[in-house]
Amino acid sequence: MTYCVGMMLERGLVCMSDTRTNSGVDNISTFRKMNHWEVPGERIITIMTAGNLATTQAVISQLEERNKAPSERHNSLLEAETMFQVATIVGNLLQETIANRVEDNGPRAAAGTFSATIIVAGQIAGMEPRLFMIYPEGNFIEASFDTPFFQIGETKYGRPILLRGYQRDMSFEAAVKLLMVSFDSTLKANLSVGLPLDLLVIERDRFEPLHERRIEANDPYLQVVSEGWGEALRQALDALPDYRLDPLLKDAAE
Repeated sequence: MTYCVGMMLERGLVCMSDTRTNSGVDNISTFRKMNHWEVPGERIITIMTAGNLATTQAVISQLEERNKAPSERHNSLLEAETMFQVATIVGNLLQETIANRVEDNGPRAAAGTFSATIIVAGQIAGMEPRLFMIYPEGNFIEASFDTPFFQIGETKYGRPILLRGYQRDMSFEAAVKLLMVSFDSTLKANLSVGLPLDLLVIERDRFEPLHERRIEANDPYLQVVSEGWGEALRQALDALPDYRLDPLLKDAAE
């Protein structure tokens, strides 16, 4: 399992992903799930992946090859004219990769075994930053004012925090703090999501990362956020009115 988030802000985009892959509690490894490509002054494109590792790595490897080989530039992320075309290229490649995996493994192979979901984020010069979520079937949806962020992988533990804390006009710093809390809550609740985390901040009309880093388990800021959030929750709980059992017991006795 994994956890990845792509978030749309007025100032640009913020992306974060974990790096854990596992096939059971005794087979855990670390693997990058966030990749990005850039053409200075012209475009920056980020992809985050969740699902079958062989499928997602096949997609990333083919995209890398297309970006390098001039003969394949008609399907290259670096040559696509819009982010919509970028999402279409990635969606078609994901669908084809899954279909090929199913075919190679015979009629009994289940498509779900090779399933994967992808977040695509980025901007091309002269256009707005855009954010897409691509499904295993190759179709996709785009972020909007009603749906300003996408999650893939193990989403349920971190989603309530994003829903309560997100504001479109928040600063990049506040957005990263919100994502840190969301990821910390997911890490605490599910062992299939694990450190280190990858973070990428993309500022509008700046076609290179504004901020990029890997967050390890001993990261001081992550530790402060984790401890502070836990203490804040305990204080918030203590500040709420206590539940009264006495009236209920009295009514039951009567």
